[in-house]
Amino acid sequence: MGTATMAQALNTALRDALREDERVLVFGEDVGRLGGVFRITDGLTAEFGEHRCFDTPLAESGLVGLAVGLAMGGFRPVVELQFDAFAYPAFEQIASHVAKMRNRTRGRVSLPMVLRIPYGGGIGGVEHHSDSSEAYYAHTPGLKVVTPATVEDAHWLLRDAVRDPDPVVFLEPKKQYWSKQDVDLERRGAQPFGRAAVRRVGRDATLIAYGPAVPVALAAAAEAALDGIELEVVDLRTLVPFDDDTVTASVRRTGRCVVVQEAQGFAGVGAEIAARVQERCFHSLAAPVLRVAGFDIPYPPPKLEHAHLPGVDRVLDAVHRLQYDDEPDTRHLARVAS
Repeated sequence: MGTATMAQALNTALRDALREDERVLVFGEDVGRLGGVFRITDGLTAEFGEHRCFDTPLAESGLVGLAVGLAMGGFRPVVELQFDAFAYPAFEQIASHVAKMRNRTRGRVSLPMVLRIPYGGGIGGVEHHSDSSEAYYAHTPGLKVVTPATVEDAHWLLRDAVRDPDPVVFLEPKKQYWSKQDVDLERRGAQPFGRAAVRRVGRDATLIAYGPAVPVALAAAAEAALDGIELEVVDLRTLVPFDDDTVTASVRRTGRCVVVQEAQGFAGVGAEIAARVQERCFHSLAAPVLRVAGFDIPYPPPKLEHAHLPGVDRVLDAVHRLQYDDEPDTRHLARVAS
């Protein structure tokens, strides 16, 4: 047991994977001697050599294409795509080849590979450095899509992703790289791959969140408790596969649901979640499913991202509307002002 950051947990997961399986390769832009922009691969080249952890040219499409060939040849590549929007040049490779190879070959060829993508805002990054691009990958059949919210999950979900026989898009919430948690990375305590986790138990409404939205949902639940409102917080952990059972059970208990995501709202993952909840829990719902999301705009300049990103006040306002129709909630604002 010790204190670790999410960045350290990811580094340990990669180190363990490289030790465990000689077929694992780690590569990407600046992941070698530099250790990556966020130092997730720090020390791996020194320990395992440049044939196991190495730098690539600044050509995302090329390095994902290389990963496809390596995976077809029996390796297990782990590719770092330096920032969320930097991955777009490789999307043709991802959607046309990575996602389709098993189906195209009728199951004869699988692609055991991981695409690590730091994503989301909250670090004062400019455009091309703060996108929430999860909907593109979740909408692409053939990909598994993972986004951890805790230090422990970052470690164990990455270990699971490297072992998986199919391609995994591993979305790392970059503003949580420096979050800390007391963890024992030698003993697994996390839920298995593909299962959501109830982070806080409540009775009045369910907050469904993933990745960078989970700390916001937990903070909102703590604030709501001061007014006697007990919110349940469900952390999805994996978007594909999606854990309908845990989500449905929670919403059926509480009768109300708010979906929280950092990405823009229109046609986002939150819309799919809301639709699934509505279909499966219609007779248990006491109010419509609401969404709290980023605005439908290109990511704003750093000085304005605080207004764009969903915060505690917007989540609490949605919870209040679940109970009191469209009347805005001002109680939490009054506490902040005092």
